[in-house]
Amino acid sequence: MARIAVIGAGVGAMAAAARLAVAGHEVEVHERSDTYGGSLGQYRRDGFAFDTGPGLLTLPAVPRDLFLKTGRAALEDRVGLTETDPAVRHLFADGVRADLPHTSRAQVAAALDEALGGGAGQRWGAFLNRARDTWDRARRPLLEETLWPNWQVLADREPYPAEPWRRPLRRERRATTLAEIGAWELRDPRLAALLGHYALAAGLDPRTAPAGAAVLPYLEQTFGLWSVRGGLRSLAAALHERCLERKVRFVFGSEVTAIRTREGRAAGLVTADGTRVDADHVVAGVPPAVLDALLGAPVRAAGEVQAQREGGTTASRLLVLLALDGARPPGTVHRTVVHSRAPEAEAAHVFGGAPGVAADPTLTVDRPDDPGLVPDPAHEAVTVRLTVAPGTEPAEADLDRITARAEAAVPGLAGRLRWRHTVTPADIARATGAQGGAVPAPALPAGGGGLLHPANSTRVPGLFTVGGWSHPGGGLPHAGMSGALVAGLIVEGPEFTGST
Repeated sequence: MARIAVIGAGVGAMAAAARLAVAGHEVEVHERSDTYGGSLGQYRRDGFAFDTGPGLLTLPAVPRDLFLKTGRAALEDRVGLTETDPAVRHLFADGVRADLPHTSRAQVAAALDEALGGGAGQRWGAFLNRARDTWDRARRPLLEETLWPNWQVLADREPYPAEPWRRPLRRERRATTLAEIGAWELRDPRLAALLGHYALAAGLDPRTAPAGAAVLPYLEQTFGLWSVRGGLRSLAAALHERCLERKVRFVFGSEVTAIRTREGRAAGLVTADGTRVDADHVVAGVPPAVLDALLGAPVRAAGEVQAQREGGTTASRLLVLLALDGARPPGTVHRTVVHSRAPEAEAAHVFGGAPGVAADPTLTVDRPDDPGLVPDPAHEAVTVRLTVAPGTEPAEADLDRITARAEAAVPGLAGRLRWRHTVTPADIARATGAQGGAVPAPALPAGGGGLLHPANSTRVPGLFTVGGWSHPGGGLPHAGMSGALVAGLIVEGPEFTGST
């Protein structure tokens, strides 16, 4: 039995802790805040409750596997899951509305044909078939296996089977970015906006995101979106409870200030109060810059894949939480995307490096049907999410503009508003330690490796990284997968390459 010290109590860290404890190891988690969950936070006020991280669950197979492998009670025995149908309503800039069904790519294509006409559904369906091929080619090396030692192969490999694009008297070209897929293969500005939304929501620039990012809409439209009763915070609570059942020890309010090494190997931690914690292995669920500071030196050797730059091209999130008087109307769609009228200008603003809210941002508006999130049936809790540059601090005028635009998804919003609260990049930075409140994007191939993340093992023996800033990158499912990979590396040793 080994002693494992874990830094942070985010989803990836708790996933690793639960799996390691089941394997017979002694696991202790040190979390600087007073609670668990990382990005799966919740804001409560006057009987209202709002998730401050993602609002819906994708790839539920990942937490299902975690609960299956770590105890008798299944995921659904601990949390209530409901598929959202329609999965998403899209309100395009020209006023056209499209309701996309849950987990049926054929029905999605039919809905787009009806809403947009002109063969839009057929083109989107053909695109999703190519996205399926991309998923089949990229899934194992990017999600289920440890990062290849020759990761440069992934950096140069584009798994998306782009269609040739021909113009008279010009050479044949193939799309290498999502923007090019939208222009050359989808050939409809609304379909291009639909595709670009998936990149933007993941913190990627649609203009430069590699074509392999086509897996993002494929995953949603194949495996669906799921609401969690009581909000996604309930999933974090269930995972924390599972860790306690497996005898994982949590120390909250314990800020780690250094990672100890002995003879070049990780040997434990030092906390802010001077406590020295001995360990055979250390698992760090923190951003790269924080990890470097804890070691007193860069943890990555020259030539190794680097994480996406915190505070650089990586994006952050702004949430506007709206407490409304009046009941949620029957038949209300859970999620609505209000598309920007100027998506290229929005992308240029978000990824141009200057903080601030775009003039016409894309909004994701969630209206959950969950009595546990409101004080009584005569009220409604609405969350508006948008992608912004790290360090953005919205002005009241920005919030007024966002609230007014959200009325497209919530008719009569202005007359129902009781109060609003914002979760800014600064709040995210305080919760996660990431510079500027940057949020990591999922790992993707191609693009010169700019969207790959560092391996879970490091050049310091006995030190492993977990969570969104390490392989396989950001997003709730990816965090769970990183926990499985780290547990495998510790239990089975460096020869472990991933699930079979």
